[in-house]
Amino acid sequence: IFKKGKERLSLGEIIPISQEIVSILKKVPGVEQVIPAGSVRRWKETVGDLDILVISKNAAKIMDVFTKMPSVQRVLAKGGTKSTVILKSGLQTDVRVLEKRSFGAALNYFTGNKDHNVALRRIAIEKGYKLSEYGLFDRKTNRFVAGRTEEELYKRLGLPYVEPELRENRGELNAARNAALPNLIKLKDIRGDFHMHTRASDGTNTIEQMAGAAQELGYEYICISDHSKTTAVAHGLNIEQLEKQIIEIRKLQRQFKIKILAGSEVDILRSGELDFPDDTLKKLDVVIGSVHSGLKSSQEKMTARIVAALQNKYLDILGHPTGRLINRRNPYDVDLKRVFDAAAQNKKIMEIDAHPARLDLKDEHILLAKQFGLKFAIDSDAHSTDQLKLLNFGVHTARRGWLEAKDVVNTYKFSELKRFLH
Repeated sequence: IFKKGKERLSLGEIIPISQEIVSILKKVPGVEQVIPAGSVRRWKETVGDLDILVISKNAAKIMDVFTKMPSVQRVLAKGGTKSTVILKSGLQTDVRVLEKRSFGAALNYFTGNKDHNVALRRIAIEKGYKLSEYGLFDRKTNRFVAGRTEEELYKRLGLPYVEPELRENRGELNAARNAALPNLIKLKDIRGDFHMHTRASDGTNTIEQMAGAAQELGYEYICISDHSKTTAVAHGLNIEQLEKQIIEIRKLQRQFKIKILAGSEVDILRSGELDFPDDTLKKLDVVIGSVHSGLKSSQEKMTARIVAALQNKYLDILGHPTGRLINRRNPYDVDLKRVFDAAAQNKKIMEIDAHPARLDLKDEHILLAKQFGLKFAIDSDAHSTDQLKLLNFGVHTARRGWLEAKDVVNTYKFSELKRFLH
């Protein structure tokens, strides 16, 4: 029996794989559209398999190209319009070639999730239709009524379009019926990034290089936030080094249009105190407090530690609030309701760490934090210039948590942002 390797791959592993397959299939003559469906289209943090849907008049050619890709380890099935392979990464991947007429219905069906699809089919039945991957049909006459695009499908069911990230059966169809869907945040809403590391701690680029790369991305501001001294493995900065860095940032500012803020990712110590004294913290523009040690503490200890840190008036953002590493390390045991409550009382910002190894906060925790009225910062946690682009993963995670631009402080103009930070 062929074993499928790791059961589920992380989004960081899967997005490049799916993009590569899409670009190979798009080059086949006669191809009109190629879209990855399934949980990768919903930007779910881990993915079990990959479904790719294609519109083309030349299905046989697509099947040939797909099954002979260099990344294929084994062909499980090759048919006229559908083939299944196991990739070298262990990922099972299906490609289906569809008619133009039913592409929207198939895309909807294969994007899922299953519970969302069941609920949508129920709405179709109430309205006298039947819905399948082939289209929306009149139940009495069997006449095709919609299915070319997903938008057409939802509209025919009397609903606004539901974005793929929301299709988890968490109340999105009720919200759609009541015209209460969120206007989800988009990558282009982001104006800056607060969490990045330079060569001074465990990053690979200089402040200048990070600022230059962020300026090219069109950002208005960034914050340099190297580690504090207790995180020795990451070459954290001591007080003297941090104060030198603040001076360097202020000097460099003259060369750049982008605003460069001086910050630090400060360790939250086991006592709940921050790794720098208040005298040092108050010199910084942005203070991110993160837990990096004692990850196996009891829930009571960990919660008390974080709640104590949230009471420090100089802390702005709680960094990667559950400490997890996807497929590698479980989150630490913490009572998030108590954390969110303390954060709301002290007007602190929750981080959505966009690094695909973290995606922390995760979607359901974002939904919960939003109920406490909290604001969020989507940060790349970049350790190099190219990792600044990972911010996109955080935006999609925020969308899965129903966030709008107004919920996220790094969509604010710099002038608005200043009153938000300590």
